[in-house]
Amino acid sequence: MSKKRPVDVALAAALCLAATACADSSTDDAGDKTSAAAAKPGYPVTVKNCGTAETFTETPSRVVVMNGASVAEVSTLLALDLGDQIVANQQSYGMSEVPGRAKAIKDLPTGNVNLNDAYDIPREAMLGLRPDLVLSTTSYGFDAKNGFTTREQLKGVNANSYVSPQGCDQDTSRMTIDDSYTLLRDVGRIFNVGDRAEKLIAASKKHIDEVSAKVDGEKKPKVMVLFSNMVMGGNDFSSVVAKGIFNDILAKSGGRNAFQNASKTSFADLSKEKVAATDIDALIVIGYNDPDPAAYAKKLLKEFPQWPAAKNNTYVVLSDSMYLGPSNDLAVEKIARMLHPDKF
Repeated sequence: MSKKRPVDVALAAALCLAATACADSSTDDAGDKTSAAAAKPGYPVTVKNCGTAETFTETPSRVVVMNGASVAEVSTLLALDLGDQIVANQQSYGMSEVPGRAKAIKDLPTGNVNLNDAYDIPREAMLGLRPDLVLSTTSYGFDAKNGFTTREQLKGVNANSYVSPQGCDQDTSRMTIDDSYTLLRDVGRIFNVGDRAEKLIAASKKHIDEVSAKVDGEKKPKVMVLFSNMVMGGNDFSSVVAKGIFNDILAKSGGRNAFQNASKTSFADLSKEKVAATDIDALIVIGYNDPDPAAYAKKLLKEFPQWPAAKNNTYVVLSDSMYLGPSNDLAVEKIARMLHPDKF
């Protein structure tokens, strides 16, 4: 059914490992490593992240963003107007619900490094970039056995590191929209632009609340969410969403995941028979570096004509707004409009 692409390795590694919830990723001001007199205005700031304390004495200016099959970190930096601080970015979905975002990501420097088998930045290349901050979606990006620079090694060259919320144990199944806000707040404090972060968070919450109020009390259609043309397991449908931030977004949009009980982890690995036997009211296809995810959605609707979604042609194509990042409110509105058009 679907075609395996190189990014599957990174996506599976970053999103599909079963573990417990992420450790503490809260922030707290402290001057453990330097005196206040030596710090820039607004610093020092210490971020307690996955059991590691990272102290910042000035704004990072050589930021490296690892792949992690995500755009959460690079999109957060761009939303906070911090793109000029990036010296190497490996994240891209190829599309975005935010106007201009995909091009802005494409225009960022990549560092011109040769990527490893996980399609990310290997140890020696990372050190050669001379970063002062490295961002990774999960702790996978700092694991020595994967050929990456460890957080301890980065500290040895005076570079800080950060793992995004719920990524400490490489398990995204408990992720919610609040984790997107935590990421915004943490990055905002690291770069001393907390006011910008809070404005974005307030606007997102307001938008989501307005949309949710319109669909409150309505019947919740059963929705299938999956990545376009992505293979991560042994069955025909191995990129079907089961748990994670996707379900929080669906709930606020007035829908429910048809396969939320199909797996204990973020993704379910389903047979064609299982998919065919489930009544799907609506389809959400997430485009991840796929030039035509809408074609994939239409193909599925044609393949399963018995679905209510097929009979009513009910589908939407999304990308970065459906995952961790600063634009979850856009996904909430687009899905709500698809599921409950009479409310808009």
